[in-house]
Amino acid sequence: MGPLLITYWIPFYEIVCFISASAITKQITCTFPGGSSILIFVSALGLISIVLVVILLKRLADINRLLNEKERDISIIASQKSELELREKNLTDSLLYAQRIQEARLPSEEYFRHHFVSSFIFFRPKDIVSGDFYWIGEKDEWIFVVAADCTGHGVSGALMSMIGMEIIENAIMEDSILLPSHILSTLNIALEKTFSRKKNIGTIIRDGMDAGICAIDKKRKKVIYAGSFFPLYLFRNNSLIQYNGDKIIIGMNPERLKYTDHEIDLQEDDILYMFSDGYVDQFGGKDNKKFMYRRLRYLMLNIHKFSVTDQKSVLDENIRTWMGSNTQVDDMLIIGFKPLEDLR
Repeated sequence: MGPLLITYWIPFYEIVCFISASAITKQITCTFPGGSSILIFVSALGLISIVLVVILLKRLADINRLLNEKERDISIIASQKSELELREKNLTDSLLYAQRIQEARLPSEEYFRHHFVSSFIFFRPKDIVSGDFYWIGEKDEWIFVVAADCTGHGVSGALMSMIGMEIIENAIMEDSILLPSHILSTLNIALEKTFSRKKNIGTIIRDGMDAGICAIDKKRKKVIYAGSFFPLYLFRNNSLIQYNGDKIIIGMNPERLKYTDHEIDLQEDDILYMFSDGYVDQFGGKDNKKFMYRRLRYLMLNIHKFSVTDQKSVLDENIRTWMGSNTQVDDMLIIGFKPLEDLR
């Protein structure tokens, strides 16, 4: 057998070992970088032991190299994880601040009860901020209640809701537009101008909103209602009277189609409900289907005589049970109020 060359690296030195496999005597010549050599005579068993040690050291070096590479990979992953966590925190902080801004614009339930003692607002955004919004205000002898659902939810929906609230408030309070159908038309024109194709070439916004507006005359005990895809539910003497909104999307009505006003004579103990489609579109139940309007009508028929606090609690508990482990699919908004109770 000819000489066997084994090369092994250790820190600071490279040792090159020539192993001569003589039948009688085994010898190892270790040559160092400087050129000096050491001739070592060993027995066959010793030679085998040395070879095994060299192989083991080589494997240990390989393992140590792999471990170092893994440590570098882990360090990179940890750094990336920290960066993503920081970005997520900054994004969440921004959304929470946006939520505070939106909440500051939305009237509180307490403020709502200054106008209607028996009233509740069930408001459950899908995300931190909401594309559903509501508004209440008083102008002359009218009290206006608005509920709206902007296309989308989250940040995009919230931006649309802020624009919508501003337009509605200015139309009523500044421009004295008091007929609900005219307010919806004004909102439609304003949204189309805001997202004008002429001003934003190449940026086409196909979003709009659905809304319902009640104008309550406290003296004559009347309500005028107009809606865009928003129904108005009126419960009277354990029966439901439903007023449907027009199927004309606000902000996507270039033909300027007119919205319809429904004038309603109110009676004692009447209770009105305005709501977006988030509640009825929620998936759940044993068959994982949408809640649907028929279930909401049946639920309201059974709870409309409860106190407003209990009604809100039932609506909340019911939808949680219905959802089960499903995620919420849309923003939810239900407003209930008795328009004449505080006039007694």
